Amino acid sequence: MNQDIVLAFSGGLDTSFCVPYLKEHGWNVHTVFADTGGVGAEEREYIEARAVQLGAASHVTVDGGPALWEHFVKPFVWAGEGYQGQYPLLVSDRYLIVEAAIKRAHELGTRAIAHGCTGMGNDQVRFDLTVKALGDFEIIAPIREIQKEHTAVRAYEQAYLQQRGFEVRAKQQAYTINENLLGVTLSGGEVDRWEAPGEDARGWCLPRGEWPSDPLRIKVGFVNGEARTLDGERVAGHILLARLNHLFARYGVGRGLYTGDTTIGLKGRIVYEAPGLVALLAAHRALEEAVASKLQNRFKPEVARKWVELVYEGFFLDPLKADLEAFLSSSQRCVEGEVTLETFGGRVDAVAVASKHILNAKGATYAQAADWGVSEAEGFIKLYGMSSTLWSEINR
Repeated sequence: MNQDIVLAFSGGLDTSFCVPYLKEHGWNVHTVFADTGGVGAEEREYIEARAVQLGAASHVTVDGGPALWEHFVKPFVWAGEGYQGQYPLLVSDRYLIVEAAIKRAHELGTRAIAHGCTGMGNDQVRFDLTVKALGDFEIIAPIREIQKEHTAVRAYEQAYLQQRGFEVRAKQQAYTINENLLGVTLSGGEVDRWEAPGEDARGWCLPRGEWPSDPLRIKVGFVNGEARTLDGERVAGHILLARLNHLFARYGVGRGLYTGDTTIGLKGRIVYEAPGLVALLAAHRALEEAVASKLQNRFKPEVARKWVELVYEGFFLDPLKADLEAFLSSSQRCVEGEVTLETFGGRVDAVAVASKHILNAKGATYAQAADWGVSEAEGFIKLYGMSSTLWSEINR
């Protein structure tokens, strides 16, 4: 009698391959698609139909947008740092996908979980460590299995599916594509060959020739460091981010070409597009810089970088991450106000900040006016630089 197994399913090449592969190895495959906000209704229907076509015993679609906002986007924006100073952690929905798969496994009474991660990338670490943190499950990774015998894995997967009468989308033949509420990543083809990305290596962001001629201005309102409003309208977080994605993608904002040091030690090169997150980060940083103290602004990036590393490397459920988030949350207690964002295309700037918490000195403005005298300034400089001045005098 076949055993039940839950497969985290996206409808892409890797997870499509997994369904018939697992069936042929004696499993009843139950697919779970955690819709974390990157697909429309048409794509969602395609994914559900794809699971049925491939022979899944059952299929469940879970709305993961609210959880992704609450458990990743909020603390990520608080942190305000990309991995290695750039990458906005667009694959962080993986942890919530695992949680959805585990929930389905409990419903079915099985202890078997499958995923379509390769043995070359970071996602296998994120999936496996999260599964292990959530319980005692058997983990099956078909793509890792076939790598033992086949070096051209994607070509093998395509041939395997086609031989069984399942079509493979043209774009999936050229690139590995990940899409969710956070953004889009593309790898493979010329990107992996360290060449300039081709025209097909594009997700949401319009090319320069298609940007609107008029600039975009929008106001984002924050409470305790969390974006709550767009142009004064209260909007649920995941919907707010989706709107920002739509608005700023039209202007090509948030697109980058990134090379990173992966968890397993390889260099990973991807095209990424994160228009909404990049806009949110710009707005939040402008507000935070204005309302936080000098020492807060200096210290917080150290905590943020460690939080980002933990999330990137698979330690989403490690207690240190929760400890760091407690600090990040505390640092946001005065990050309240409204920021005006502006783009003419390609980049976004925070052009105005309004908050009752801005640290304005009543009698002084930088480089313009001061309510202290010359002697006070000279005395401050003398004491502030005493150690360096003494070193220079003695060692001339």
